[in-house]
Amino acid sequence: MKVGILLEELFDEREFIYPYYRVQEAGLTPLVIGTESRAYKAKSGWMARASVAAHEVDAGALAGLVIPGGYAPDRLRRSFDVLELVRAIDRANKPLAAICHAGWVLISAGVVRGRRLTGYFSIKDDLTNAGAEYVDEPLVVSGNLITSRGPDELPLWARAFVDAVLQNTQP
Repeated sequence: MKVGILLEELFDEREFIYPYYRVQEAGLTPLVIGTESRAYKAKSGWMARASVAAHEVDAGALAGLVIPGGYAPDRLRRSFDVLELVRAIDRANKPLAAICHAGWVLISAGVVRGRRLTGYFSIKDDLTNAGAEYVDEPLVVSGNLITSRGPDELPLWARAFVDAVLQNTQP
């Protein structure tokens, strides 16, 4: 089973690397998806490569989707193809994980209204104005949506996401 992990310039490398390896440890295959198929630079300067562009991905082939934070979400939310992928994952009720500033992508995809979630404190007003119920907690699960505030909560967030993917794919 493949799990998508989104990537764009200035991503938070911790929020990319941690779920990348947790997905593998669970026996799942990470599929790194960018706005283009190319290398991207993290905030730290570390590089990671997207093996596929968002427009090439069939949401039906994914068991779930991870959106890391950093500054990348501001770029990801500008991509029609990324937003369509996020919407398709949400419509299919597949696990959709967002951490830190990744809530911006969820807002632009139009999937937060009426839902309870969290994110980095600086996007609280953005989430609230988009119709979400913002909760200042380490981990918030609202249906298929799994959110956390930032890197300190990576263990809780990644575990909840992987568990949701595994539960969602049981016969």
